[in-house]
Amino acid sequence: MRRGVCALVCGLSLADSAVGRDIKLFQDWGFDLLKFDNCGAPFDEVVREGLVGKYARMSKAIDDLAKSSGKPPILFSICEWGRAQPWIWARRFGQTWRTTEDIGPEWWVLSKIINRNSFIAWASDFYGHNDMDILEVGNGQLTYDEAKSHFTAWALLKSPLLISTNLATASKETLEILKNREIIAINQDPVVGTSVVPFRWGINPAWTHNISHPAQYWSGESQNGTVFMLLNVLDHPADMFFNLTESPWIRAGRQYAVRDLWTHTDNGTAVRNFTAHQVPAHGVVALLLTDAGDEPKGTLPPCARLEWCMDQNGTRIDNIGFGEGNEDTRRRGWPSLEGW
Repeated sequence: MRRGVCALVCGLSLADSAVGRDIKLFQDWGFDLLKFDNCGAPFDEVVREGLVGKYARMSKAIDDLAKSSGKPPILFSICEWGRAQPWIWARRFGQTWRTTEDIGPEWWVLSKIINRNSFIAWASDFYGHNDMDILEVGNGQLTYDEAKSHFTAWALLKSPLLISTNLATASKETLEILKNREIIAINQDPVVGTSVVPFRWGINPAWTHNISHPAQYWSGESQNGTVFMLLNVLDHPADMFFNLTESPWIRAGRQYAVRDLWTHTDNGTAVRNFTAHQVPAHGVVALLLTDAGDEPKGTLPPCARLEWCMDQNGTRIDNIGFGEGNEDTRRRGWPSLEGW
């Protein structure tokens, strides 16, 4: 159910009772989610509220109705398109908040949304979610691989998953994507509410804002292991390589069983590194890695990542230091530490 501010002029300017009346009507109609757009706002002299005040009024009405009716509160979806950084304040009032402009079934639009959310992925948890907008899977001219990337990114970043295509006429490929239970299980994880986050930007230096080439290497926790998402943002197939311990959730000195969440296959054991070969243009690889015990004895080099690796005699064996001479830092795109 979509609800614009324009329909709440009386409630905003005159009395909380009008807002309470509206939300009671929605409850009577059986709705369990209210999406509240900040559109059609009256003149300031009428509203006399900022964004926080507008949403606080409806939030209070939802809370009051839940208490008086004894029914679960209606979910409150806040939509002001990320104008005022809702990931900082909106969880006080609702459960989701839009982070960007409206979505569209085109790769450049999806790429732009992924880029924006790469910098605020930390904001999602059990108590509130960045809302990357509705799913466009099955709409427009998205390729099969683009649609898979779209669904994977929205699910693993813990965005609400709201289907917008016509399911009665949806293709077999569309339904296959929307019904991927292993991907949905990550989105709906009852133990871990946080999102995947980038651990390497890929072709760009770390923290690069690039709407056509967003972060490529992501990882996060789940109740069953460590989740990895590899996005090929290039216009051609590409191999994608990473060191397992680039993810903070991976233990050094261990090997990991690899589960592919799209092929639904167990793909052996990864030691130290993993390479996804020839990932399609705008395609995705989604993996679940689970601890499979100690890595084989004698695996060399003695540290998977040489930075600050110490010999038994107490000396450093990396001999790479900080700054521009640090190969690991340079490869990952992190800024130089020289001069700090």
